[in-house]
Amino acid sequence: MRKIRVGIIGSGGIAQACHMPAYQALAGVELHAVADINPQAARAAAEKFSVPHVFTDYRDLVAMPEIDVVSVCTPNAFHKGPTIAALKAGKHVLVEKPIAVNAAEGRAMLRAAKRAGKLLMVGLNNRFAATTQALKRAIDGGALGEIYFAEAVATRRRGIPGWGGFTEKDKSGGGALVDIGVHILDLSLYLMGYPKPASVSGVVAAKFGPRTDLPRVEGGWAWDPKNFSVDDFGVGFVRFENGTALVLKASWAGNIGDPAFTCTLWGTEGGCRSDPIGIFTQAHGSLIDITPVELPRVKSHWVEVERFIEAVRKGRPSPIPAEEALVTQQILDAIYRSSELGREVKLS
Repeated sequence: MRKIRVGIIGSGGIAQACHMPAYQALAGVELHAVADINPQAARAAAEKFSVPHVFTDYRDLVAMPEIDVVSVCTPNAFHKGPTIAALKAGKHVLVEKPIAVNAAEGRAMLRAAKRAGKLLMVGLNNRFAATTQALKRAIDGGALGEIYFAEAVATRRRGIPGWGGFTEKDKSGGGALVDIGVHILDLSLYLMGYPKPASVSGVVAAKFGPRTDLPRVEGGWAWDPKNFSVDDFGVGFVRFENGTALVLKASWAGNIGDPAFTCTLWGTEGGCRSDPIGIFTQAHGSLIDITPVELPRVKSHWVEVERFIEAVRKGRPSPIPAEEALVTQQILDAIYRSSELGREVKLS
């Protein structure tokens, strides 16, 4: 088996917690180089994972002919440049979510992948959770019938990130919607079969992030209210061309009870919820609740990397097509635009 050599661009938390150990665990895969504008961070990551080559400029990394694939783990605003450079250099690319800070950048990245004939995969790892796959099998088997509505919810009581530029618009492009909202939106659309969106209406706000009067809860994250330029709350209503509708709610902070990260699908023959997992239907004259059990324990980020490498080895399409990630970005862009304009935005 030919060894696949990997380059990592951006050596922060997601790289060291997920991408690098996942690659390192795979047979026939070698972490070959890491690049980060912070030389200390790059050297620390390289030492931790025994990576032989360290750069501060990603262009030096992608210029290495021996590198086959690249993971782009930079802040959102810096996804486009390294991704396109790596694709032009003939590398397959796994880029962290969201695909970019807007759909225009995402389309440029997708065009570069098509021109290069290389894989472009977006890191929407929740698709690989065992619960997601169990529901997908049931849905594909007809358990829900016609899906006509979905609710996607990603909410925290107090969970504003205090690291990595998440709260700075020039680095992230947006707040709660693009951080956690993109995950639950993709999960819902994936289970729905990715219908084509027709129009979007939405509202975004920053109700907690800029405030200095909030208590610091035990185990909470300390952010800088003076350096907060994104949304901490967003809600959207999406109409699809096939008549289906979806409501998306995403927040980092709110005066709510329990936090949630779940999607609920409504169908003519049954419904389902992702967390806690359940399928709701009728049989033998009764209403029935079905709870899948004994599901395998998986590390979804690790499975994501494994499927990416498998697709590269076997010449298969991207396990998470960039075209689908682009649809999620178009919806998020439209929510922001709708909130700004105070009206519905047409997508088709």
